[in-house]
Amino acid sequence: MKVSVYPGYGAMSEAAAEIVAKQLAEKPDSVFVFPSGDSPTGMLQYLVEWANESRIDLTKATIIGLDEWVGMDENDQGSCKYYLKHNFFDKLNKKLTNVKLFNAKADDLEAECEEMNKFIDSKGGLDVMIVGIGMNGHLGLNEPGTPFDLYAHCSQLDPVTVQVGQKYFEQETALTKGITLGLKHLAEAKNSVLIAAGAKKADIIAQSLQGQVTTQVPASILQTLPKATVLLDEEAASLLSK
Repeated sequence: MKVSVYPGYGAMSEAAAEIVAKQLAEKPDSVFVFPSGDSPTGMLQYLVEWANESRIDLTKATIIGLDEWVGMDENDQGSCKYYLKHNFFDKLNKKLTNVKLFNAKADDLEAECEEMNKFIDSKGGLDVMIVGIGMNGHLGLNEPGTPFDLYAHCSQLDPVTVQVGQKYFEQETALTKGITLGLKHLAEAKNSVLIAAGAKKADIIAQSLQGQVTTQVPASILQTLPKATVLLDEEAASLLSK
């Protein structure tokens, strides 16, 4: 695990975008996983800018969405699909055709998970999987207690996730389950990348990167991944021992 610390959110976001750009230069048809939430917005802004200026080419790449609230789609303002559509896909001058997002309204969610697993296998695995971190240490919607050896699956949302998740909605919204790529996907990705910024993430970052490796802190799996990359701003890194 390699940890890099940047002066602020903007510099961290640019560093994350550079990882994507470098991967595209080496392999134009790379397979990426992008998250939603506060953390990746800056990275996506850089990627949109560079793509629209033809500095990078995303048209041959495959973009996979990390997770989704069960029962929601792109028409729900707080959904992951809505976020990626409005912060990324709709802002690109060239439409992307190789996109795979969870159908969280599927009648058979287990079959939806299996379809996602098979899709990733058919692409030869993940080249770059980018994740943020929740206040409870979750990665995607892999909640505390989730085994490290799961692929795509449905999860019962932790109370912390339900509470924090309300910020994405204009009114209080019932959140009970999620559908997500698994920690096994993170472990098997050729490059697994965690991005985090802000003082509010400092405690969980310290627990995850320097505390006990435990399923109760899902992000602690990063300590077991030699090739993992962690990008932090100074505030998020402030409680790490030097």
